[in-house]
Amino acid sequence: MKQHQLLGLICLSGFVAVAIGAFGAHGLTSPQAKAWVVTGSSQHMAHTLALFACVWLQTQGYTKARFAVPLFSIGIALFAGSLYALALGAPRLVAMAAPLGGLSLLGGWLLLAWACFSRKDQNDEPD
Repeated sequence: MKQHQLLGLICLSGFVAVAIGAFGAHGLTSPQAKAWVVTGSSQHMAHTLALFACVWLQTQGYTKARFAVPLFSIGIALFAGSLYALALGAPRLVAMAAPLGGLSLLGGWLLLAWACFSRKDQNDEPD
């Protein structure tokens, strides 16, 4: 996928996070459903920004940052998506996806750290 297309998808992810957060704040009456949407949309937005960081880091020479993109994307879909689905009345079984999404998000951060630690600058002194 071309970088401008990935950035466009990331922008749409941010749009969805804001739209669902607004829906939760104004369109839901159940306190539990609102809590699920607040948690989902805040994690959704935080990791949408992490996706932007991955793309930016790639432009700065941290080429391995690209490996974190799929994990952040899967994590958003599973973690936030399952919370959104629960808020809209999905069966509780859907909640089983949230921990898998959380693990994916954690994995994305580990891969992003690896990308940063493994980059060698030309001006770096040998260890």
